[in-house]
Amino acid sequence: MTTLEFQNQRRAIGWWLVICAAMVFIMVVLGGATRLTESGLSMVHWKPLHILPPLTDTEWAEEFAAYQQFPEFQKKNTWMAVDDFKEIFWLEYSHRLWGRTIGFVFFVPFMVFWLRGWIDRPLAWKCAGLFTLGGLQGLLGWYMVASGLVDRPDVSQYRLAAHLVTAFVCYGLIIWVALDQFRLARGRDSSTDFNAGLGGWSVSITLFALLVVVAGAFVAGLDAGQGYNTFPLMDGQIIPEGLYAQSPWWLNWFENHMTVQFNHRVLAMVLVGLIIAMWIKARALALSTSARKVLNDLLGMVFVQATLGILTLIYVVPIPLALAHQTGAQIVFTLAVVFTHHVWVPQVARTTSDLHMKPAE
Repeated sequence: MTTLEFQNQRRAIGWWLVICAAMVFIMVVLGGATRLTESGLSMVHWKPLHILPPLTDTEWAEEFAAYQQFPEFQKKNTWMAVDDFKEIFWLEYSHRLWGRTIGFVFFVPFMVFWLRGWIDRPLAWKCAGLFTLGGLQGLLGWYMVASGLVDRPDVSQYRLAAHLVTAFVCYGLIIWVALDQFRLARGRDSSTDFNAGLGGWSVSITLFALLVVVAGAFVAGLDAGQGYNTFPLMDGQIIPEGLYAQSPWWLNWFENHMTVQFNHRVLAMVLVGLIIAMWIKARALALSTSARKVLNDLLGMVFVQATLGILTLIYVVPIPLALAHQTGAQIVFTLAVVFTHHVWVPQVARTTSDLHMKPAE
């Protein structure tokens, strides 16, 4: 295999993974829209091998009759007719179908690349792990939905947070492996990014961004953004009374609407501060042009995201703003992952020519 052939293979695998990551990004947006429009409980059965939606009036009547047996219809949507039901059904159906499409787009090219000998054992294990994580994410999604089909027509905020953070982790790992392929295609990177002293900073900020996402998931799961719709004051105070009114005290972090929203506010502001601090530190360091651009974009985007969060709160969670805010979180996380990949010391101990290279025929 020639060096050019190897580089082309790495780029092809990298772009395949980028496409998969983009599809996961869209999946998270669809999930947010499903949540915000309260469409997520419209499909009351999990049939992973069933693809086609209801196609006839009889099938729609059967699907609607199944929905009527569960709390969301009985306690919230008794006014619905079958045409109203269709409106919420289609979004949840699209969400589930898109997830299956991701699995197909991931698995089929992987098998093609593997059979052609383009994927070595370490990369095969990474891809197998990503595929398994994606499958578990589907199971976790149904586990979340099932929590809203028992007594109350709302999913568990714990399961919602777990479902969302798993999606972010899967998305971040796909991006990371894709970037590894592009790095291998370039050969040993001679930039000074690896020695910039920002690796630990960037990893910490990426994980902290994930923590802010988790806090936001609890806000969404409890509909905690529907109250205390002022900023920067909350209930007329910087630190409002009643933050730890619930007993035992630790449940306030997960079940007290005021505390959950307060935590999300504080964590988000800390994240803004951490990114500003890293940007200031990086000004004195010799970063590559691409790394510096990603960092500048990250700084700008975290301010946009903070603004979207404040507006979403002040206007009492209108769907367009709330969805933009969730999408902004994904973009911040994406930029943090990409910057970390720039400055984190790579675990590639050999040059490109040492990898998969055979004498040219």
